[in-house]
Amino acid sequence: MYVVSSTNTRKIQLGQPAIVKVAANLIRLLAYQNKNILQAGMIVGGWDKYKGGQIFSVPLGGMILKQPFAVGGSGSSYLYALLDHEWKEGMSQEEAEKFVVKVVSLAMARDGASGGVIHTVTINADCVKRNFYPGDKLPLWHDELEPHNSCCWES
Repeated sequence: MYVVSSTNTRKIQLGQPAIVKVAANLIRLLAYQNKNILQAGMIVGGWDKYKGGQIFSVPLGGMILKQPFAVGGSGSSYLYALLDHEWKEGMSQEEAEKFVVKVVSLAMARDGASGGVIHTVTINADCVKRNFYPGDKLPLWHDELEPHNSCCWES
């Protein structure tokens, strides 16, 4: 709520939305000021009229890194080699969405704590688009059991 409130105040004062780096810096400050009790890295993504789409990673301790992509969570360690090999600059929105679903479903196949569904968010100048991929629509990679009898999808 602190970041939303601060960026809204900035919008009122300046007459325009805050840039993405301002939001990332607010998250960085929160992470740094609470480094002894906060046990989460964060990813900040957005679009502004000055620099377009941007992604910042704020790891434990409150450092800020601008990156072409960012991953986090318990399954992320399984992904770095694949991301380094297959990620490419300038992917279309459709290519990027397919790539994210592939990469996250691979992490889920290796990491039991990664969950059973995928949520994606695409942010650009025109809109914020959210997609949901239920577990029964995700690819199976390592002879996993077919999903069934879950509250997330019907069998």
